[in-house]
Amino acid sequence: MSKLAQDLVHHYSAGRYVEGRSGRYGDIYNPATGQIARQVSLASTTEAQEMVGVAFSAFEEWSAIPATRRVQVLYRFRELILLHLDELAELLSSEHGKTIDDAKGSIMRGLDVVEFACGIPQLLKGEYSDSVASGVDSWSFRQPLGVCVGITPFNFPAMVPMWMFPIAIACGNTFVLKPSERDPSCTVKLAELMTKAGLPDGVLNVVNGDREAVDALITDERVQSISFVGSTRVGEYIYQVGSSHGKRVQALCGAKNHMVVMPDADIDQVVDAIMGAAYGSAGERCMAVSVVVMVGDQIADTVMEKLKPRIKGLKVGAYDQKGVEMGPVVTPDALNRIKKYISQGLDEGAKLVVDGRDISISGYEEGCFIGATLFDNVTPKMSIYTDEIFGPVLCVVRVTSYDEAIALVNEHEYGNGTAIFTRDGDAARDFMARCQIGMVGVNVPIPVPLAFHSFGGWKRSLFGDHHIHGPEGVRFYTRLKTVTSRWPSGIRAGAVYNFKGGGER
Repeated sequence: MSKLAQDLVHHYSAGRYVEGRSGRYGDIYNPATGQIARQVSLASTTEAQEMVGVAFSAFEEWSAIPATRRVQVLYRFRELILLHLDELAELLSSEHGKTIDDAKGSIMRGLDVVEFACGIPQLLKGEYSDSVASGVDSWSFRQPLGVCVGITPFNFPAMVPMWMFPIAIACGNTFVLKPSERDPSCTVKLAELMTKAGLPDGVLNVVNGDREAVDALITDERVQSISFVGSTRVGEYIYQVGSSHGKRVQALCGAKNHMVVMPDADIDQVVDAIMGAAYGSAGERCMAVSVVVMVGDQIADTVMEKLKPRIKGLKVGAYDQKGVEMGPVVTPDALNRIKKYISQGLDEGAKLVVDGRDISISGYEEGCFIGATLFDNVTPKMSIYTDEIFGPVLCVVRVTSYDEAIALVNEHEYGNGTAIFTRDGDAARDFMARCQIGMVGVNVPIPVPLAFHSFGGWKRSLFGDHHIHGPEGVRFYTRLKTVTSRWPSGIRAGAVYNFKGGGER
């Protein structure tokens, strides 16, 4: 048994916590201290398959419950989320490192999808055509798939799971969730709250693990669909393997989001947008702005002059310290990787305007802290431009024309999100039409759609045909069935019915 068994995060299945049997454990850090805070059980192949079996056994009964009754669980779940918001945020921040306000904000964005899923009776309505031929009617409706799997990332351990399982469950599916092993506690707590909300045992299950658990889930013949959010390398693998085993897969992957700043942009609005979009949540989000494309040196020089002191004044610290605007990154490995990219940027010739590597937080000297970092004169051949750093590192690229700016956006392998800041409606409209990106903002730096629209990128930011949540989410977690029926009419055929005595004559 692990020496940290008393601080062990367990699996959750059939409405209860389940101890792992593999004898393998993963370390969970407190990013503020840089120390191991607890451990998590890592499931074996057999344990992951058992979770699928529990979900498979629960499917028939759950799918037969009317949608109007299924959503009653989600109504109660919503209230429990609000009641336990402080506890959930504390769990999230203590393992991820983001500020409490940031944690609460992400939970509430997940709750938006829960509220959307409460409308599933309306969303599952089909279409009906009367008399498509003589005595023939045709209609369509959507039915659940069966066992669905969700594999979620460390950066949003509450929001991203809630982008998946509420819709899947509302549609009548059962669900096996594999959260990141770096910060699983908040995710497991969500499953407990679903049980308290009245969800039948086995409908939602959480299995903690690494690649062994993932491989078991994506190849199990009882699994019908896989939802994934994470890196492109892993997402492409899950898409290829899952698809080859007959699964429906949506894999939302990496990003390198560009924000184009036109010469007529509102300078103060641009600077405020950059601060929040580049350095919020320490840059550990797939919709972070990591590249700013300045159209012209004049606007670039003006923005940089205002941006530099704002970045240097950003208050970095532990999530439980007052006034903190940016917390640490998630693990020591993440910290070292980000520092390595900063060194590479210097070696490749970029101008380091603000260096966040030497930051030290009093009382948290061993924490996973890195300050906000700013590069200027970045070129498209540099690794800090091509790669997703996933940290508080912003690259500024200078171009001479709008056409050069949009070419940069379109030529990058990722196509998750982008934005343009301008006062020119014609430029904005052209940008929206021509950019090869899934989500676009106009004077909005992080264009994440609300729950009743769907989230997803293009190119190597998405594998699969369906975006996540919103109408696309409902389509992903259901199959369309169309029925054509004929009921011969005795009246039209000349038969006479005696409605009083019964029988035909």
